[in-house]
Amino acid sequence: MSQALRSPSTHRFPNIDPATGQVLGTYVEATPSEVDVAVEAAQKAYLSWRKVPAPKRGEILLKAMELLKDRKEALARTETREMGKVLKEARGDVQEAIDTAFYYAGEGRRLFGQTTPSELSEKFCLSIRSPIGVCALITPWNFPIAIPSWKIFPALLCGNTVILKPSSDAPESAIQFVRILQEAGVPEGAVNLVLGRGSTVGAALTQHPQVRLVSFTGSSQVGASIGAGAAQHFKKCSLEMGGKNAQIVMEDADLDLALEGALWGAFGTTGQRCTATSRVIVHREVYQHFTERLVERAQKIRIGNGLQESTEMGPLVNEAQLHQVQAYVEIGKNQDGARLLCGGKRYTEGACADGFFYAPTLFGEARPQMRIAQEEIFGPVVCLIPVRSFEEALETLNHTEYGLSGSIYTRDVRRVLRAIQEIETGITYVNAPTIGAEVHLPFGGVKHTGNGHREAGTAALDIFSEWKAVYIDYSGRLQKAQIDS
Repeated sequence: MSQALRSPSTHRFPNIDPATGQVLGTYVEATPSEVDVAVEAAQKAYLSWRKVPAPKRGEILLKAMELLKDRKEALARTETREMGKVLKEARGDVQEAIDTAFYYAGEGRRLFGQTTPSELSEKFCLSIRSPIGVCALITPWNFPIAIPSWKIFPALLCGNTVILKPSSDAPESAIQFVRILQEAGVPEGAVNLVLGRGSTVGAALTQHPQVRLVSFTGSSQVGASIGAGAAQHFKKCSLEMGGKNAQIVMEDADLDLALEGALWGAFGTTGQRCTATSRVIVHREVYQHFTERLVERAQKIRIGNGLQESTEMGPLVNEAQLHQVQAYVEIGKNQDGARLLCGGKRYTEGACADGFFYAPTLFGEARPQMRIAQEEIFGPVVCLIPVRSFEEALETLNHTEYGLSGSIYTRDVRRVLRAIQEIETGITYVNAPTIGAEVHLPFGGVKHTGNGHREAGTAALDIFSEWKAVYIDYSGRLQKAQIDS
């Protein structure tokens, strides 16, 4: 099943614990020729897997769900060690995969098409879903179990075979996940794993002529390149990319609730979520009071190794991400001229000295056009932007090239309904933070965040299957649609 586990390649890369800087292990990086082997295995398996009845494929997903439940704690600890998120979040990551498996196992007995009347007599019309073929799945490190599950489970359910290329910052989570699928009964070759850099392994995979679909989660820059390449070869392509998400806090909001939402949305997963709250747009009437409370609470966040149950925020995933966050903080201070309210530096206290920790950082009196308010930082850095009206709040939220998630806190139902209509995002929350998607609803965004597809729920079935219209004429004579009528 896993080509990476059998790879003869000699080039290895380290897996580093971001909380301690220690090397957890080294892993073999696949070569382009080994990608070819993985694709060939997937193509061979596709010929038989596509013929397995969908309910039977769903039963295998149900077995995978049970195995994920049994190993939830072990998987969560693996996640925390290799990418840093705190244990309670890592457990939630695995739970999301459990929920996803349960959802798509049920779809195995639905996978609905449509029946519809024909305009001609003695003719029966219906539509069915058909699998696509070999799918390349490229996933990030921040949700190393959940995001692969979003892609693998619906892909397999629809009758496709897959090749997973996870981030090099979270290889062990992917290996353990693929082993669970193998134990659940996914046949040899239906799921393949290749490890390595996106520039080599990922490129060889997405450009392979036998790969018919590419599903990518990552940066908008890389996604744009993948999308352009897929278009040249007529591959189906699903892109889930960056975000610059904002939470609006109106003057009539429950400020206690809005405060908790901003803290969780901004600093959950150390701000390393595509849905993270990186802008908080606050009405002038409550701006000073809300800002003071947010700064006070941010400074009290318990930072440390995510394996400790008391830790509230873990490290950034690697040294490069640490440098990127620091670079944006310097841009905020020096180029943008924003007011640094707290944080703005590496966190090195106590046992955190050797890890990639960064203090929760807040910029006040930010303006919508600032780089730190426009560009995705992917770290615990938040811009507080004051506004004077509901209309200005909406305009400020939409003033970005991204459009993944947006949030508004208000008690006014008229504002709620207008916000739902006018916020330019694929996900909108009311009196809740910008994070917290559920697996049975579509996930994705607009503008530079995506290319029109959605993951999760029934929307993912439209990514991993093709519609086929079927016409059955039992009249015994030639009938000509439109012409005969």
